[in-house]
Amino acid sequence: FYKILVAVNALIPLALLAGDAWRGQLGANPIEFFLRTTGVLTLVFLIVTLAVTPLRKAFGWNSLIKFRRMLGLFAFFYGTVHLITYSIFDRSLSLAGIVADVIQRPFIAVGMGALLLLIPLAVTSTNGWIKRLGGKRWARLHRLTYVAAMLGVVHFWMIVKSDIFYPVLFGVVLAGLLAYRLVPKPARGPGLKTQVGG
Repeated sequence: FYKILVAVNALIPLALLAGDAWRGQLGANPIEFFLRTTGVLTLVFLIVTLAVTPLRKAFGWNSLIKFRRMLGLFAFFYGTVHLITYSIFDRSLSLAGIVADVIQRPFIAVGMGALLLLIPLAVTSTNGWIKRLGGKRWARLHRLTYVAAMLGVVHFWMIVKSDIFYPVLFGVVLAGLLAYRLVPKPARGPGLKTQVGG
């Protein structure tokens, strides 16, 4: 039930976007609005995915782990929608046009790099792949989520140029999540364990 609830809520932004597009309420440049929104949604789901483990450890919310892979897949889903929208509606599926655009606007290459990193993570998100790779190798591979999120933040920052509030906000949150992972945790001594247990 809760997974269905998460999935439904994750799709609500896309449903709202589709409804606004149907009514012609996406502003003067609907393609740019759709691109910007799906890009931000990709970053949001990446950040939420990365936040699962710190929240679980900090507050003991162990049930959150059940939704981490689903949230990561929604990040990939919105990133794919972002790329498809750009390729079809902005570049008319012209490979030459896309290549020329990447050369002229490097932020597109950065964004594509972020999405490319998410592909192996989406493919190996099943229990079968965890068994094939082994838990440790699978966990090391999925640390690429941090790299993809960093590239996503840089991509966002390069797009907005002057109004950098939201890219900086994403960057600060991501830095905090990365610091949580990198900073060594203090080891509990036997005395502390006994005290807590008592």
